[in-house]
Amino acid sequence: MKTPAITGIQLHKKSKTLALSFGPQQFELNAEFLRVHSPSAEVRGHSPDQAILQTGKINVAINDLKAVGNYAVKLFFSDGHDSGIYTFEYLYKLGAEHKSYWHSYLQQLKQAGASRDPDTQVMRIGH
Repeated sequence: MKTPAITGIQLHKKSKTLALSFGPQQFELNAEFLRVHSPSAEVRGHSPDQAILQTGKINVAINDLKAVGNYAVKLFFSDGHDSGIYTFEYLYKLGAEHKSYWHSYLQQLKQAGASRDPDTQVMRIGH
């Protein structure tokens, strides 16, 4: 999949979203989604089996963003996370495949007995 050139990025702090334009295609990704899909080693690990499931991020916000050359942005989240470099190619992929990424994340939470809400603890009973 060839990534179209990025033509716009807007941080909407009030709605906690990042609006992205890739020519005529537009995506609006919320802070929680971007945070739990951070490309950082802190989240992804150094291999797929080292990935760390991010939980309790429903209230996270993006405080700031900075350009990284002409190929990426660095996002600064309200929980202190700021080590992920989001390439425009990765942001496009997150936007284009948002539904499957989100579904997969929710399934992982369910399997782990975890929650999006930091104030909720999930306990499995039975099977």
